[in-house]
Amino acid sequence: MKEPRLFPNTVAGVLEALEMSFGKGIYADKVVERLLKKNKKWGSRDRSFVAEHTYEMVRWWGLLWALYEQHPSTKRKDLQKLFGIYWLWRGFTLPDWPKFDAIRDFPVNQRKAELQSIADIESFPHWFNTLAEEQLGDKWPIISHNLNVPNTVNIRINTLKASKADVINDLNKVGIEVFPHPVFPSALYLSGRPRLNHIPSFQSGLFEVQDAGSQQIGHFLNPLPGSTTIDACAGAGGKTLLLGQLMNNQGRLIAMDIEGRKLGELKKRTVRSGLGIVETRAWEEPMVLDKLHEVADFLLLDVPCSGTGVIKREPDTKWKLQPSYLDDLIGVQADILHRYPRMLKNGGLLVYATCSILPMENSNQVQLFLENNAAFELIEERTVDPGQYNDGFYMAKMKKK
Repeated sequence: MKEPRLFPNTVAGVLEALEMSFGKGIYADKVVERLLKKNKKWGSRDRSFVAEHTYEMVRWWGLLWALYEQHPSTKRKDLQKLFGIYWLWRGFTLPDWPKFDAIRDFPVNQRKAELQSIADIESFPHWFNTLAEEQLGDKWPIISHNLNVPNTVNIRINTLKASKADVINDLNKVGIEVFPHPVFPSALYLSGRPRLNHIPSFQSGLFEVQDAGSQQIGHFLNPLPGSTTIDACAGAGGKTLLLGQLMNNQGRLIAMDIEGRKLGELKKRTVRSGLGIVETRAWEEPMVLDKLHEVADFLLLDVPCSGTGVIKREPDTKWKLQPSYLDDLIGVQADILHRYPRMLKNGGLLVYATCSILPMENSNQVQLFLENNAAFELIEERTVDPGQYNDGFYMAKMKKK
């Protein structure tokens, strides 16, 4: 591979992104979006450089400071040195710039060999590494490594409008390589990270971008055509669309969320997908739980969580997450499990799901719910560990007797 060439303006762009992400707490995707809008003269290579190396330095932030043996800083002079160490760690050669003179001969390989903690080697906060070791035991070294493998772009075919062969053919025509997912047959993954919004088959709703692991949650619930199904924490509706597809656009599908903005986005997506059975309900609607009491045959609770299963896609998560926030989330999850199942009919199926790797948000919550709700029985639990081609998810299926 040809070694990338460094230019002062794009290196400065990466450093500015790090200042905003770690200094102001803004997520990297939003930071990069702002920078690209601000620097309209950057060409496609410049834009790709800033995006790629911002995300990678965010991902490896902990490792890089461990190599440098300094406390993390967002001062520009410290970030310049950190970038130089990052560049050497990547195996590249530093240009003859005065700002890199102090670290030109930095012993990266020696420092790397001296690291012992998974927190440093795999670049995680030490508090989270301790928690993950307690929660996951022998699985944590493998999972921690997989969470640093950049994710592939996964897509889901909208079978209401197209076949898998149709979509593969359409994408191949515009030069995009498509491959079957090695674990989940319903999913495909793409070569590289192509832009998809302008492609006619995407605009026509023939496929959606959705992680392969996320797709499994819909199949796990598997709502029947003609049923009443509720997606109680729908967000922008990626799983809602799949549920409607599995229902063959027949029945009643109710999508709910506390953020009306997300439900507005869902309405646009349902039009594109061709779904005509989706109703949206905001949680602030008066007496909404009473109105939907024992209405649902199938209920999905894809609850707010730490997002630790999608760190490979959103590396900021490991640095933004704090123990107090995790405690708050566990309280929210327990509250949702306590209140929302009243919407389910007798004999109905409930799926509780997260994109977390932590049992304290997953099986522990389900166990506590079952201990306090004798009307429910556990049918199956499933864990999708983060891998080369998908994020990490947990799901538990329960039946109301």
